[in-house]
Amino acid sequence: MLAYPASIPLSTRSLTRLTDLIRARRLSLGGRWRRLPAQRQALMALAHLRNGDTLTRLAAGFGVSVTTAWRYLREAVDLLATCAPDIAEVMHTAARLAFAILDGTLIPIDRVADQRPYYSGKHKRHGVNVQVLADPAGRLKWASAALPGSTHDVTAAKSHGLIEALTGADVMTFADKGYQGAGGTVWTPFKRRRTRLSRRQKTVNRHHAKIRALGERAVATLKSWRILTKLRCCPRRATAIVQAILVLQAAEDARYPR
Repeated sequence: MLAYPASIPLSTRSLTRLTDLIRARRLSLGGRWRRLPAQRQALMALAHLRNGDTLTRLAAGFGVSVTTAWRYLREAVDLLATCAPDIAEVMHTAARLAFAILDGTLIPIDRVADQRPYYSGKHKRHGVNVQVLADPAGRLKWASAALPGSTHDVTAAKSHGLIEALTGADVMTFADKGYQGAGGTVWTPFKRRRTRLSRRQKTVNRHHAKIRALGERAVATLKSWRILTKLRCCPRRATAIVQAILVLQAAEDARYPR
């Protein structure tokens, strides 16, 4: 098989962070010699997450078997996922923000045997539901565990305890109409019912949409990791992958002053 060099649009911060985690893991295990050094294993994991390279391509490019590549990638993703902040840590940060933006997104997956829970009637495809929290600048601050795609956004947010946490931290949060009835400190636009919206309500909705549009940047940032273009693994692995990406994206965002 032919091989060629390729680039990964990430800084050395991500490589260093993951390499340190892998080295610490190897020291704690005290295992024997491995086929790839820690830095090469980290580089392979970044190529998989950021560029969406398949196991076959990675195995050929790094000179290992497909089974070894699968094992190395799973280990790297799990190490990163354990470093992801929990909801309490996120609320401590969000409490200092002027406001937050809440949005949900669907990550496509392959069809599975038990496909009905994963089919989203809104998007007309199979996937998993992930809740995303952004700051006023549209930076990704937190991403939830993945739920089946048929889960409604407001149901998903409540099941994660996100609405209660935002209300407890007194964080003003802007969300779309999918979060109608969430209550607490979550603000949603006016929804037209039997009568037309008044001029004041339409004005409020326009300003609300301008603020909420910033949250789309966080969703776009999450999906810029090409592994999420379509997950071709067990849907139960989606949570670990999303949490791993969250940790790496935080390392990338740390390059820029706030």
